[in-house]
Parts: sequence; structure tokens; C-alpha cells
Amino acid sequence: MKQLRPTDLKRLHREWNRRSRGRLSLLLDGVQSPFNVGSIVRTAAAYRVEHLYLCGPTASPASAKVAKVSLGTERYVSWTSFERGTDAADAAREDGFHVVGLELADAAVPLHQLTAGPDVCLALGNEDHGLAPATLAACDAVAFLPLMGRVGSLNVATAAAIAMYELRRQGWV
Repeated sequence: MKQLRPTDLKRLHREWNRRSRGRLSLLLDGVQSPFNVGSIVRTAAAYRVEHLYLCGPTASPASAKVAKVSLGTERYVSWTSFERGTDAADAAREDGFHVVGLELADAAVPLHQLTAGPDVCLALGNEDHGLAPATLAACDAVAFLPLMGRVGSLNVATAAAIAMYELRRQGWV
């Protein structure tokens, strides 16, 4: 077994790109850490996220600290900033997305059991407080990532990466 060369790697990525149906976008509601936003942007570029809807005090992908973590991948993802999460959710819906909040909430379902349709906008909240109550109420559905260990929640960038993978995986099966 040997590692793939650049041409083979491009061929592999093209194959998965062809298999991927539907559109994916993200709504970041008050994600303040530039390190988290940079990590989310890099993963978003890897999973062909179409657009970022940024609201509240979310760090801008254009900031130097975010760009340092995203390693320049912010050029592959477009974004729009909004004052409120509800405005961002409305804009995502107008763009044809089904808005799914990723939140530990009483009515949330495990993400792998969610049937959201082909075009999903995944809403992620603040590192400490999650989605703002108004943003959570504006979601069409709410899901969570089941955890089995002694830790009750994940870092927002880690949760975003797992959720983006799961939403893409659902389109591959």
C-alpha cells in the first residue's frame, strides 16, 4: 500500500464530488473564536459548503486570525453577515435550504436519523451557549450528535466537522 500521488488524489476527490448530491451551507450564530471559525471554514471548503451565513459576533473569515487557521481556504467559500440569527435563517431558506440546528435540545433527534432533504443549512451556535433561543426557534429541524463518553458536548469546530461529514454521507448512500 502506498500514499496517493497528487494526480490520484485529484481523481479520488473528483469521484466523491460526482457522488455528492444536494447542497450544504452553514449558519454560524455567535461563533466568536477565530480558531473555531478558521477550522470550520477549512472543513467547509473540504466538504463543498456553498455558503456561510454569519450572525452576531461571529469572527469574519477575512480576519487574519481566521485566515491563519483556515490556511487560505476561505477563498473557496462565500459568506454573508447578518445582525440576527433569524435573519440568517430566513436568508438561507430564501436560498432554498432547509435549516437544521445542531443543538442539545429536548426535541432534537440524532443527526443520523434526520431526514432533511438534499439542501441543508446546518446552524451552529456559540462555543458556550449554543444557538441563541431566537435562532433555535427559527430552525426547521433540530438534531444532535450522540455521545457515549463522560463528556457532554463537543467543541463547535469538531461538532461541525462530524455533522458536515454525516450530512454528506447521507447523500452517498
